[in-house]
Amino acid sequence: MPPTLSIITITYNAERFLERTIQSIVAQQATDFEYIIVDGASKDGTLDIIRRYERHVTNWISEPDRGLYDAMNKGQQRATGEYVWFMNAGDELYDSDTLGKLLAQIKLTDADVYYSDALFVHEDGSPVGLRSQITPHTLPHTLTWRDMALGMKVCHQAFVARRTIAPVYPIDNLSADLDWEIRCLKAAAKIQFSPFTLCRYLVGGLSVQQHRQSLIDRFKVLVMHFGLVQTIINHGKILWRASQFKRSS
Repeated sequence: MPPTLSIITITYNAERFLERTIQSIVAQQATDFEYIIVDGASKDGTLDIIRRYERHVTNWISEPDRGLYDAMNKGQQRATGEYVWFMNAGDELYDSDTLGKLLAQIKLTDADVYYSDALFVHEDGSPVGLRSQITPHTLPHTLTWRDMALGMKVCHQAFVARRTIAPVYPIDNLSADLDWEIRCLKAAAKIQFSPFTLCRYLVGGLSVQQHRQSLIDRFKVLVMHFGLVQTIINHGKILWRASQFKRSS
């Protein structure tokens, strides 16, 4: 019988951070899940770490890919669980009870999407703060796809979707995770807030490293879903919101 949840980790030359991700999954009390690792042919010690924990990994692959979102598509294709949850190298499940609480909520509510806040952490694991508190992105408890008009309301690692509604990621857009979340929300018949933090998110990912291109790609995604005129208006709101948040913080 397929598991309820597929947890997928994408990694490339991440020997510094991968072990903390795997250990957060090994520490879980619940067992109704599979764990998939998709590696982009790492040349450092990443594969040694995977092999060290191989008995805790349902399946893994290491081969060249066309970037992060190509690898995420590979992970999604290999998944057999009812839901998919991406927890990439350096990110962690919030604590050892997280998976059990999520699975209990799934059994009780049977929604298509589950989401929560995310705790941002530094490279050394020390907390930065909850995303909803340290960024301008407040977290609504009744989320719809239209809430994404001003950008990504939910951290990707705090977003769990039923596999049958999860679309393919566009591999040439650094804001492909925003597009993926919007499409999941559009397809979802029921969306459920999880009143507990799902993950610890390592700050400084790909979109941060390539910030300018990420903003351009975000604009393209929002135009696709909300139209050009509304997106231009919304970007004025984004700038105003950012200035107000900076002034108040």
